[in-house]
Amino acid sequence: MSPLRNPLLWGALLLCAGISSPAQAKKDAVKSTSTKPVAATASIALPPAGAAEARLIDIYNLIGRSHHQEALQKAERLVDDIPHFQLAQLVYGDLLAARVRPLATMGDVPAAMASGSATALQDLRDESLKRMKALRERPPAEAIPSQFLTLSQRSKHAIAVDASRSRLYLFQNTPTGLKLIADYYISIGKAGISKVTEGDQRTPLGVYYISSNLDPKSLKDFYGSGALPLNYPNVLDAKRGNTGSGIWLHGTPPKQFARAPLATDGCVVLANPDLERIIRTVEVRSTPFVIAQQLQWITPQAAQSDSKPFENVLMAWRNAKASGNLQQTLSYYTSDFNSNGKTLEQWTPRLKSEMSQIVGRSVQIKDLSLLRWNDTAETMVVTFGEVADGTRTGWTKRQYWIRLDKQWKIFFEGVI
Repeated sequence: MSPLRNPLLWGALLLCAGISSPAQAKKDAVKSTSTKPVAATASIALPPAGAAEARLIDIYNLIGRSHHQEALQKAERLVDDIPHFQLAQLVYGDLLAARVRPLATMGDVPAAMASGSATALQDLRDESLKRMKALRERPPAEAIPSQFLTLSQRSKHAIAVDASRSRLYLFQNTPTGLKLIADYYISIGKAGISKVTEGDQRTPLGVYYISSNLDPKSLKDFYGSGALPLNYPNVLDAKRGNTGSGIWLHGTPPKQFARAPLATDGCVVLANPDLERIIRTVEVRSTPFVIAQQLQWITPQAAQSDSKPFENVLMAWRNAKASGNLQQTLSYYTSDFNSNGKTLEQWTPRLKSEMSQIVGRSVQIKDLSLLRWNDTAETMVVTFGEVADGTRTGWTKRQYWIRLDKQWKIFFEGVI
């Protein structure tokens, strides 16, 4: 049933669209010969995933080409199929209203009728602008976020969030490199980005991993189809004294298709169909999840070139460790090094023990992942398998390196 025939949905639509009544609107729509369009938009290529959004952008494209009747028909079908897609309802209302009067802006509601819903109306306008911006400004072909320097084949997928575009990008890690397979509109914290303290309603920035997959049956309806917690605070967050917890990628309540761009308590939120695709796709603990204020896109060749100097340092650390030279090896660690609560002095006996087991043997670094983060300091999140010659298995380790006075040093090391 369309909003024209559903009083409950139409009541919400009236608030946004400024139409006097369902009967009058339907009557006016039949009588009107007006074809004044909503503000025209440039044609936008449909995204490869996100069916609801793809249909909405198709409607925008039709409006931009002045195909108003076809746009109206498709809008009606969209709100029939997804009645809780508030932005689609707003566009549908505008298309109806445009048949009887010219519209100055999206959600062109008379002031007297909009006064009680100004915030909700602005949220929908902001959502529309974010979707359009992200779909106009597509990533360069074959480019990848600059954080993903090297990704082991153990990581089947990777995720990157561009907060400035309210966009999440899902990549598949193929034998020939990362490939963008889908991207989705998302909401972030009410207060924006750069989380520092518990309850600040900000979304953190940094390199994270999906740490678990929560059973939807254990969650309130508020979280939608499920939740994928991130390992916030990560080691760098803890080093900086950032507090808080419970940063999740989760869905929306059953009656809400999407939320405003700035609407969460710090989590990353997306529509339930999009979340379900991600849940079916990614693996916990091995999927990196980058959240950036604005993603910088580089070619795979540039990523390989950027990673080479650091890889040389990593191999030098490995060689020092295999040589048995403790002091040379310790020179690669910061004075404030931490390993799950142990200081460098407390952790050194473990390093000695590991070195005694591999001294004189070649050590292989396998399944290497290098994830770069650069804000006030340049850091590297490094994951690898450490296997000495003559052994079949070894430790899988994660290190955090920081660049100090042009030298790379380790400030965390742990086994995963």
